[in-house]
Amino acid sequence: MADPNDSKQESSIMESKPVHPLHQIAENPTHKLLLKQWLKEEELILNRISLKETQIDSTRKEITQLYCLFFLFHSTSLLLLFSAASHSNGPHFCNKSWVPSICSLLFSLGFIWAVRYKADVECHLEKMLDREKEDSKLLGKCVEELKRKGMEFDLLKEVDALRRAKSLRVESRPVKKWSGRDFVTLFFFAVSCLVLGLTRVVLCG
Repeated sequence: MADPNDSKQESSIMESKPVHPLHQIAENPTHKLLLKQWLKEEELILNRISLKETQIDSTRKEITQLYCLFFLFHSTSLLLLFSAASHSNGPHFCNKSWVPSICSLLFSLGFIWAVRYKADVECHLEKMLDREKEDSKLLGKCVEELKRKGMEFDLLKEVDALRRAKSLRVESRPVKKWSGRDFVTLFFFAVSCLVLGLTRVVLCG
């Protein structure tokens, strides 16, 4: 026959056993709803991060293609002009050298604008990616705190802290007077000027 004292001791031990924080969250509708919302938002942020990384890779490929197109166009045009000038004995090529020069200048300016635009797009996407990663990091900390504390998690205090962290977030990168995009622009501008000089030399040399 079972001793009633033993059953009372077992029931008291069961009652004194602390409830796991996840069980506390499951029993509280407010905490449970907040956890679901945060997990869903965390998944959405991860999807946006993946999309931004894909867009950055695509933009970098387009910039590389523009680089190749620039050098391919100028090298091909110089070879064609040199071939045409070497088979001609008249001075009319030198008199009309402004035509290929203007074409080369217009192409170079359009190319420089396109590269600059794509570089600005890449920089904008990188800033957005950094923000998404910071949001994911902050939200991940809140989710971990909620799972760890359970009912002890102060909704008003923690949610307000998360909002303040987002609103007070500042860019950690220092402001630079010169960036890599500026040096790239100057490099291609110098190359464009060099091509104009070579065009004049080929046609009038």
